[in-house]
Amino acid sequence: MTAYVQKASLPPAPPPPAPARRWSATRITGNVLMALWIVAGIWLLTYLGGRIGGDFLANYWQRYEDGVLTTLTLVGASMVIGAVISIPVALARASRNALLAVPAFAYVYFFRGTPLIAQTFLIYYGSGSFQPLLKDAGLWWFFRDAWYCAIFAFSLNTSAYQAEILRGAIRNIDRGQWEAAKALGLGRLVTLRKIILPQAMIVALRPYGNELILMIKGSAIASIITIYDIMGVTGRSFSRTYDFQAYIWAAVLYLLIVETLRRIWDQLEKRLTRHLVRR
Repeated sequence: MTAYVQKASLPPAPPPPAPARRWSATRITGNVLMALWIVAGIWLLTYLGGRIGGDFLANYWQRYEDGVLTTLTLVGASMVIGAVISIPVALARASRNALLAVPAFAYVYFFRGTPLIAQTFLIYYGSGSFQPLLKDAGLWWFFRDAWYCAIFAFSLNTSAYQAEILRGAIRNIDRGQWEAAKALGLGRLVTLRKIILPQAMIVALRPYGNELILMIKGSAIASIITIYDIMGVTGRSFSRTYDFQAYIWAAVLYLLIVETLRRIWDQLEKRLTRHLVRR
């Protein structure tokens, strides 16, 4: 009679311990820099906390609030106008007709390839060279105002970037969408408006958010042409007090605006793409 002995199941052997990380020069440098950033952050919070009830904020905080409103209005108007301009520019860029594609390419190439500050100066200061012509055309009231010039320059600049974002999003849509719409008897404009653009907007949502944040930070250029946005108010308050906390508060306000917009944009993206999430 053969006896079968059942072996007792043994517990799995524990994994070998992970090798200890060596303190390389890169790791030491990274930890030192992180410690310095933490110390600087603690010092900054302590510094600002001790001045919340000070004379500087009591005298200038209302102006900072006006500067925030000016910045948001300037960027918001520019983004909306730029979005309207970007649609025909993007369609022209994607066209096979050279009469449309070449001017659109030149437009995008110029406004993406030159600094925003140069474009703003060309419009605000350069328009004075054409004052008689602009007066005859009834446009001098527009170009003599720094506010309108800033919106005009910012709109043209962001429209070039938005056009490239939209063009890339349209090209990302599968060609089968066009073919299916054609098989259903839909015209090209109807297909573009009801099928292609809604999908392209979802694809372009994240790049649009990045462009909005870049415009928020780039809007500080408007202060150079006498617009009292955040940086305009900051420069004015510093010139009267020579207190460098003026620039610290400006940086804090920009950080708060950018972080708030980033969180809002994340929620908007989750809301609009919830049907794409795998269950």
